[in-house]
Amino acid sequence: MRHLNQESFKIEGPVLPKYCKIVLQPSGRRGTFPCETNLLTAALELGEPIESLCGGKGSCGKCMVFINKGIENISDLTDIEKQILTEQEISQHYRLACMTKAIGDVEVTVPEESRRREQVILTEGRKTDFTIDPTVKKYFLTIPLPSLEDLLADQERLAKILAQTHGLENLTIDFPLVKRLPKLLRENKGKIAVTVWNDQEIIDIEPENASKSYGLAIDIGTTTVVVYLLELDTGNLIGIESMTNPQVTFGEDIISRISYVINNLDGLQRLGDIIVTGINSLIEQLAKKHKIDYNQIVEVTIVGNSVMHHLFLKITPEFIGRSPFVPVTHNSMTLKARDVGITVNPSGYVHMLPIEAGFVGADNVGVLIATEIYKSPDVSLVIDIGTNGELVLGNNEKLFSVSTAAGPALEGAHIKFGMRAAAGAIERVKIDETFEPKYKTIGDEKPRGICGSGIIDIIAELFRVGIIEKNGRFADLDTPRLRRNNKVNEYILEWASEAAINSDIVITQKDVREVQLAKGAMYAGAVILMNKFGCTKLDRIMLAGAFGNYIDKKSGMLIGLYPDCDLENVVSIGNAAGEGAIMALLSKEKRGEAMRIARSVQYVELTLEEDFEPEFMNAMYFPHRTDDFPHLKEILD
Repeated sequence: MRHLNQESFKIEGPVLPKYCKIVLQPSGRRGTFPCETNLLTAALELGEPIESLCGGKGSCGKCMVFINKGIENISDLTDIEKQILTEQEISQHYRLACMTKAIGDVEVTVPEESRRREQVILTEGRKTDFTIDPTVKKYFLTIPLPSLEDLLADQERLAKILAQTHGLENLTIDFPLVKRLPKLLRENKGKIAVTVWNDQEIIDIEPENASKSYGLAIDIGTTTVVVYLLELDTGNLIGIESMTNPQVTFGEDIISRISYVINNLDGLQRLGDIIVTGINSLIEQLAKKHKIDYNQIVEVTIVGNSVMHHLFLKITPEFIGRSPFVPVTHNSMTLKARDVGITVNPSGYVHMLPIEAGFVGADNVGVLIATEIYKSPDVSLVIDIGTNGELVLGNNEKLFSVSTAAGPALEGAHIKFGMRAAAGAIERVKIDETFEPKYKTIGDEKPRGICGSGIIDIIAELFRVGIIEKNGRFADLDTPRLRRNNKVNEYILEWASEAAINSDIVITQKDVREVQLAKGAMYAGAVILMNKFGCTKLDRIMLAGAFGNYIDKKSGMLIGLYPDCDLENVVSIGNAAGEGAIMALLSKEKRGEAMRIARSVQYVELTLEEDFEPEFMNAMYFPHRTDDFPHLKEILD
């Protein structure tokens, strides 16, 4: 921590000119920092929950603060702030915390709209039948103790009984257990429980009355982290804990985090440490809640996109972000828990599912083994829309995948009043024939902003009632809900008097363009995959992840987020990546299947596709410039 004093804004005696005092209101958090510390850094170190979706680059505009006192003690307005802030905001002493440095004592107010709130996290996934056959198994043994007539060493004695009773031969034993073996054998008169990993290694030795063995399936998303606790022999789900990925402080998207690693000497270590610490906090919550000892948790499976995979393992993701976008490894990895810092049985293993290619990572492999589209003759398109969009198209003959940079806008970043799916976020919108809106917020609170599902709804409704045209421009209509503000057209979704923030909540022309760019990339990616596969229609569309689970599928098709399909066959499948991690934890067969499927998917690099640009330009229109949507017309007519 760089601040010297959080207890009092007033410091007795002379203040050295190289330090300055920063006070944050309305929380009252305060501290003393080296001069030229930017306000965002100070806020984060003081534990102030301030939004920063772009990781401090100034591009998202979410960390806006108001300078109460010491306006003369802050750095000059930057060019980025001049572009993001309105003239009125600048005149009222609003600044972007990430762009503003304190050069003297200053007091700052963090307004309600800039405060980060707890996100609603999707944990449930699609339930798929499979045979439970975990890699880790427990065997209960009675081992004759040594005598003058039987001088076989303890370790060899154990190995002999396992071979005789269970056919397990040539087993190794984790060295820390060798030290425990002699006492355990004698104190329990040879009656012990032995945990064996993958028929290869003994990873735990306990008394005969040993309790059950547990495992963890972990989904490390760019924005959220979910940990599932399961009983290994039955597959019973014991508990779930989740959190916002603590790395969001360093950037909402994976490119920002790659940049942080490249631009900071301790960047990789810091991002790796913070995610491991976060996961361990969730494990601690699960262990306490369900009264489980950490040593009972003997195996962990993890999925995540390629960058999350590398950051967790503290492997540089630098070259994933540079052409030709190659990860350090495609293969699955199995490591000792003690080597990665996860607080479970240190002799246990952490298994990372394989990466497909480029940005399409182990999370997508998890989605594939959960959906099993590779076992059906039907042509399915699986769309996992997170902070980046991953698409897989195929059937039991062939599979193609692609990654598109679509998520940030659809999750609220780059949208003026966009926010995460937290209390007060507008999540559903309808507009009537008089252009008046009705909406629903998460938690039924007064609105603070608009989350992903609400953004899709509002754009779809604006297009449906004619407020925005096919090309995305606002129409010239006579309604008080439309206005021109700072030379930008906008639709007023809610007035400041009814909002939880001191501002009208609006959708601007720029917001519409951001959605067009995002949905255009998704649609164009899908068309490229259809062309590669050789099909002109889809039998099924599966929407994975939190965004896919909560959006209205009709609104999604109305804006052209995905190609035409019978809406009855457009289905949300929840956290399929997490479900895939669970399946890999509980089934050796599914774990092997994950590796085979990951290597069989044909990855398509969009930057090399000549057709992508024209397809993208056509897909910028609502719902599309030329493609027909017969299933949508049936519903709208």
